[in-house]
Amino acid sequence: MTIRTILTSTLLLGALPALPAAEFKANDYGAKPGDKGNNTEAIQKAIDAAAEAGGGTVVFDEGLYPSGAIFVKSGVELHLDEGVTIQAIQDDDLFPDRPTRVAGIEMEWPAALVNIYEESGAKITGKGAIDGNGSYWWHKFWGEDGESGMLKGYRERGLRWAVDYDCKRVRALAVYDSKDVEIRDVSVLRSGFWSVTVTYSEKVVVDGVKIRANIGGFGPSSDGVDIDSSKDVLVQNCDIDCNDDNICLKAGRDSDGLRVNRPCENITIRNCITRSGHGMLTLGSETSGVIRNVTVENLTALGTSNGVRIKSARVRGGGAENIRIKGLKMMAVKNPIHFELNWYPAYSYPTLPDDVDPDEIPRHWKVMTTHVEPPEKGIPLVRDIVIEDVVATGADRAIHANAYPEKPIRGIELKNVTIEAKTAGEIANAADWSFEDVTLRTVDGKPVKLDNCEGVEPPAPGELSAEAWQKSVDEVDKADADAVQLGVGVGSEDD
Repeated sequence: MTIRTILTSTLLLGALPALPAAEFKANDYGAKPGDKGNNTEAIQKAIDAAAEAGGGTVVFDEGLYPSGAIFVKSGVELHLDEGVTIQAIQDDDLFPDRPTRVAGIEMEWPAALVNIYEESGAKITGKGAIDGNGSYWWHKFWGEDGESGMLKGYRERGLRWAVDYDCKRVRALAVYDSKDVEIRDVSVLRSGFWSVTVTYSEKVVVDGVKIRANIGGFGPSSDGVDIDSSKDVLVQNCDIDCNDDNICLKAGRDSDGLRVNRPCENITIRNCITRSGHGMLTLGSETSGVIRNVTVENLTALGTSNGVRIKSARVRGGGAENIRIKGLKMMAVKNPIHFELNWYPAYSYPTLPDDVDPDEIPRHWKVMTTHVEPPEKGIPLVRDIVIEDVVATGADRAIHANAYPEKPIRGIELKNVTIEAKTAGEIANAADWSFEDVTLRTVDGKPVKLDNCEGVEPPAPGELSAEAWQKSVDEVDKADADAVQLGVGVGSEDD
């Protein structure tokens, strides 16, 4: 598929079906603003009434609306005007499990605060907020002190790979197995887990969404926008501050992902800003169904840990291909280009401790510990990636790439790229890389270290003083001054 075809198909997403104009005020169905109470039933009644009428828009009087899981139906627009906040009630019972896929595994998982689940032609719009009220689920994972939650106990038992699946945390907004969906202009705050997820869906627009995941703390695994085995998706004009990958494309994990074998494809991402977080643009680590036909334009990263990031593992399979990235600005991003295909072994390679009976483990543990056969099928293939028109300052390491001798990272083109960093970095198990108008300036002056590479000849770095590097790092604070932390109504994060 050509890039022209990808862009054309994605641009068509701007012409999704118009919804009926009739309004259904949630307050007329019993919704009451305030920092107490439970508006789940009232909001759902308004949504259901709009759906039964053939479609319409659900609106609210200004205020804060505590709620459990709500489900936006086909033909319905959930509209949150500025000053309107739907806030998660910190009670697991209000978020019932539903079949879905989480971190590459199909399993039962709590519904999100706001859901579009197996629907068509649904919208979520407005300048209001969806507040995940996530501190309860954050503390459940790693404790109020960051050291005493489920994560600590699982690590001590050699089960780091299982805790993210067992510690069921509520997401703020989830789209699952749906089509012709729009999410526009809303703010998504402090999600208990991933902030905005799009899974097994097609023709989805995420436009103008502001994500602030870390208000009042640091939310573990608080990804910004995750697109999982979906197609024809447009993400644009978003502003994301989180504590994990900012924009992430996924396609299944290990044996389960290879069984489903569903690609993430025809994705356009443009005109976005990323702030705190682990990846301005991340592909993986769930790569089993292949991530392909991706167009990225005009992204800015301010202090994000990684820029263009690909992560996978020897048991994931699949890979990434036909990725076109153009127009990136990165300030104080530690790793502007970071490809690690042997990512996080303690998480990526599940093994049962000796004291665990394999006949007494949960179903998803059995799925995760099922080996990929033959083993060669688990080695991911990353190829055909073009990265051009990039400026990165204040980096720690310009380039890191590591794959496998059996399947090197192949066919990477860097064009018109300038990176200033402490050091140039390293490339291992790679083939057929081209460097056109690429400038590296480093403090240590050392060249990119090559290991088992063929047809990879990066340019020698030029000089960069430690003072100039530090000045670039300091500049990000000025550039990030407009990252205003949004308010969350009159409710407390510990309600």
